[in-house]
Amino acid sequence: MKDFKKFAWLVGIFLVAYFIPLGNSKVSNAILEAFRLLQWYAVNHTLACVVPAMFIAGAISTFLSQASVMRYLGPKSNRFMAYSVASVSGMVLAVCSCSVLPMFAGIYAMGAGLGPASAFLYSGPAINVMAIFLSARVLGTDIGITRAVGAIVFAFIIGLIMAVIFKRSEQKRMEIAMQNPEPPPSPRPLWKTSLYFLCLILFLVFSDWYNTNDVTITAKDGTVIEANIRYSTQDTIDIQKYEADGKLSPDVLRFNRADLKDVKPVQNLTMTIHGMKWYLAGAMGLALLVMVWRWFSRDEVKEWMQATWDFGLMIVPLLFGGVFLTGFIGALMPEKYVAAFVGGNGLLSNFVASFAGMLWYFATLTEIPIVEMLMRLGMGKGPALALLLAGPALSLPSILVINKIIGWRKTFMFCLLAVGMSTLVGYVFGIIAQ
Repeated sequence: MKDFKKFAWLVGIFLVAYFIPLGNSKVSNAILEAFRLLQWYAVNHTLACVVPAMFIAGAISTFLSQASVMRYLGPKSNRFMAYSVASVSGMVLAVCSCSVLPMFAGIYAMGAGLGPASAFLYSGPAINVMAIFLSARVLGTDIGITRAVGAIVFAFIIGLIMAVIFKRSEQKRMEIAMQNPEPPPSPRPLWKTSLYFLCLILFLVFSDWYNTNDVTITAKDGTVIEANIRYSTQDTIDIQKYEADGKLSPDVLRFNRADLKDVKPVQNLTMTIHGMKWYLAGAMGLALLVMVWRWFSRDEVKEWMQATWDFGLMIVPLLFGGVFLTGFIGALMPEKYVAAFVGGNGLLSNFVASFAGMLWYFATLTEIPIVEMLMRLGMGKGPALALLLAGPALSLPSILVINKIIGWRKTFMFCLLAVGMSTLVGYVFGIIAQ
């Protein structure tokens, strides 16, 4: 089977390379945009978010006992507690769909039930305190509150349905897990392990601290622009200007960095913390080094590094490939085309918004200015909520990785539930909000 998959990949790459019409300006531009998005992802998210998440996943599989994971998140654990912890985890983590994947892989590999693991997979990127606040402030209080409640309820329902549908295969997985020999007791007391994991999570939270991307741009000719950065690479910067009414313009402008004199962040509490994030993350990193030096044996550290490396080999190539494809597809079908299909509040417009959100890659909280722009282009309130519920939790890169972890059947059902429920809730919300 592995050889067949490799052969299929080789055939697919060969066919794309053979037939892709590079002479078509739209296709060649889409390839360039795909590389731009990939560079933006590498610069802004790989080291700050994905890499720390890999270390957390490696630590989960190395230092958390399987018995503990199964006791609190396994199929026989207290359902209310397991799903409650998994469903509200996003309020603490505040990570994107790609960054939650290594942690999902870690707890699933250690014996967490598919239901609680799926709830965690959905809620991790779908909601956090900042997302609630910004959604309410920028898009309206009704959308913000409904998004907050909807994301938590969705996590519960998706997890429960996944557990019921795949109950038989999960039982087989648990039977195999139970046959594994009992691991030796931890050489450290619980408080040391807890403090170690707390510092790991805080390192991730600080290193990936939210950047509002609101800036004041001064061009070399003296022009001053208040704007929000959409994407930036080493050479260019894509922005949306703030108009006189304080709303973002739907038009995305691209500037060469060489033509700009200064790009200054707009200061507020969030950006003040962002300016200190590497000092805060560094403090957590220093604390971790001391803990590892004093509390962990050399063999344990080697096992942790090996587990981290294994997760990286499994996940990172798929993430990079998925981000590249997202950039390519996004260039061929930009937001303005999507906006044409999501006006009004029909079931079709809500489905299109949910489906587009499932494929789009959103970094933490970037979905809010994008939805604001789409609403200015005519997107209805129902489809806006549908995209907010389906988009942050899923993306083309994350779907590729989820498939690798749990298989295509479970991945398809997870996506179907997220898109279907987002479509339905968006449709009902749109009717009420009219």
